[in-house]
Amino acid sequence: MAKIVAREGESFEGLLKRFTRKVQQDGIISETRRRKHYQKPTSRRRRKEVATRRAASKLARAIRKR
Repeated sequence: MAKIVAREGESFEGLLKRFTRKVQQDGIISETRRRKHYQKPTSRRRRKEVATRRAASKLARAIRKR
């Protein structure tokens, strides 16, 4: 859980900016987006395999360009 304590004399905008940065670093927003809809383990595995293949082909293209 992201916890931010207000510093003395700190504006609300500064506090909000620090909070947003902390939440982003902790990965809370991406985690909630991922959990928004349930994915079956098989579809999760398939999605991961597709992402791996896509990354490998992208790397192969980059190597061929050189």
